[in-house]
Amino acid sequence: MLTAAEQFEHLELTANHAGLKPPEVVLPESHHVVIHRMRFHYLDWGTAGRPPILFLHGGGLNAHTWDVICLMLRTDYHCFALDQRGHGDSEWEPTSNYSHESQVGDVEGFVAKLQLKKPLVVAHSMGGFAALGYALEHASSLSGLVLVDVGPELNLSGSKRIRDFISQDRVLDSVDAFVERAMAFNPRRNPTLLRRSLLHNLRQLPNGKWTWKHDPNRMSMAGDFVQERLARAKQILDDIRKISCPTLVLRGDRSDVFTDENASKFAAALPYGRWVKVPNAGHTIQGDNPAGLLQALRPFIKEIGL
Repeated sequence: MLTAAEQFEHLELTANHAGLKPPEVVLPESHHVVIHRMRFHYLDWGTAGRPPILFLHGGGLNAHTWDVICLMLRTDYHCFALDQRGHGDSEWEPTSNYSHESQVGDVEGFVAKLQLKKPLVVAHSMGGFAALGYALEHASSLSGLVLVDVGPELNLSGSKRIRDFISQDRVLDSVDAFVERAMAFNPRRNPTLLRRSLLHNLRQLPNGKWTWKHDPNRMSMAGDFVQERLARAKQILDDIRKISCPTLVLRGDRSDVFTDENASKFAAALPYGRWVKVPNAGHTIQGDNPAGLLQALRPFIKEIGL
């Protein structure tokens, strides 16, 4: 667990490494809220009274994946980053219910509980599917939707590579062992910054070893991954006209999960969609190139009048 001083230093170093100059480096407020009798943790970046933006992370990640993005936007917008069920410092679902429907319900509950009016939802990977499910039912209540390297149709071999990385041996002797594994998976990351980021996503066991914070059971209910993903893609594409809010689809130019063809087809099918390729980024654009993500995001935010 990072101390407040370490978090502050990490934010400052990460912003500098990305070539970003925040007006002020501050830490978010950490809060919990109960939704459907489950406890959820979220980060509140302020500023109260500003237009709300809700950030949803990908599978195996947590709310801190958005730290630098929220830091750069917080003076103009009220940014919220949610730890989704079974992730970060949110509660693990006691019956291992991590279904798509449950995640969509969590977004509905969070927006209602915090009374977010016409939020922009920015969502990555797993969080993107939850955001899509939410938008299918609530598009008229959204200012817009930003999907980060995700769409109904994905490159299944790239998705499998991520699932294999997350599901391999969860317990290692040290944080450095996790850093070594993560660097092998994504060698573009800075190892010093990556180590600090991983401390948001790891916990130490009583025996001194380390493990992921996210619930290992969240993937045990997945069934046939390929068939489930294909069925969900068909459902979204069949109902895609319901996503009537302005939608920006982002793709990392080095992503092996989401291709140009995936992004182009998806954006063309949306009533008000467009897509942008972010350079020097793989699947986790907000980590690989936060400045590039902001460069694509800011014009869209201005365009939708948020």
